[in-house]
Amino acid sequence: MDKLKIAIVGATGVIGQQFVVALQDHPWFEISTLAASKKSAGKKYLEAIKNPETGAVRWFCDNQPKQDLLEMNVEDATKLNLGDIDVIFSAVESKVARELEPKYAKRKPVVSTASAFRYEKDVPILVPGVNSEHVKMIDVQRKKRGWKGFITTQPNCTTTGLVITLKPLKDIFSLKKVIMTSMQAISGGGRSPGVAALDIIENVIPYIPEEEEKVQLETKKILGKYVGNKIEASKIKVSCTCTRVNVIDGHMEAVFVSMGRDCTIEEVKKAFEKFGDDLKSLKLPSAPEKMIVVKDNPFRPQPRLDRNTYDGMATTVGRIRKDEALINGIKYVLLSHNTKMGAAKGAVFVTEYLKKAGYV
Repeated sequence: MDKLKIAIVGATGVIGQQFVVALQDHPWFEISTLAASKKSAGKKYLEAIKNPETGAVRWFCDNQPKQDLLEMNVEDATKLNLGDIDVIFSAVESKVARELEPKYAKRKPVVSTASAFRYEKDVPILVPGVNSEHVKMIDVQRKKRGWKGFITTQPNCTTTGLVITLKPLKDIFSLKKVIMTSMQAISGGGRSPGVAALDIIENVIPYIPEEEEKVQLETKKILGKYVGNKIEASKIKVSCTCTRVNVIDGHMEAVFVSMGRDCTIEEVKKAFEKFGDDLKSLKLPSAPEKMIVVKDNPFRPQPRLDRNTYDGMATTVGRIRKDEALINGIKYVLLSHNTKMGAAKGAVFVTEYLKKAGYV
């Protein structure tokens, strides 16, 4: 099987680097183009990720890039030659994405981690296994906009783990209400502007601008139904508080849910453990062996111990308990890797599903 040729736009940033790691040994995809801003264009990738003042290599990931990628020339994202590119992964800031992604999408598929187009009515926010049927919105988008390509997006990294755990509860127990408090890793803020070290050390930041609104809106869209060539947002009530904590990777969330019917802890646990089994027949390379891993140990999940479960693609759940303050209430704690499943590798996972569905 010939590999699809991939361009990574925003390749020098935190998420762009995660794309490099996720794709450099991929069985279906091959990195053919690395692109970034004008200040990086024309440089070798290694030079582009160096601090210009100190010469230090600003590499975020645990895994290292291969030598041939470090020697690849970085192209100007505004002048990208799309001719030999099959799929574009966009890891740029939303303002830049708003300008560049439609230009690419006129001709090529764009899979984006930015929020720029998440809330457009004809743009799906895809999580395979959660709202796979929303892929049909791509046909609507192409027809409406006259594009040969399309834009599809990743959810906000905080939304990802949440909707993965909510989907089986919605399907089996008729989910009614969600209350969530997040404890988000500093990598979710990126390097620019990021979170200043003196602000986060020995501290918790109780507010992340626009984060709560994103999670609430995206959760209702992702859990909505595809009906009559449109996505009808779910009527589930969602409320959240998002905080930043002194952890490098891994978003934890304390979740309280109200169901349409009473259920036992064992029923909830079983629903979590079975979720995602229908994806296994697709044999997607980035799919975790289990979408949700349930821990019985009350001291788990923990970011340092659990964020890399199935290479950061699984959502880990623990402390499943009854909640007496809500009608048919259940509460639990989840952990999701924000820069793997919640960003770059999750976008690769989406693209694998798009390939199986015939869209790339």
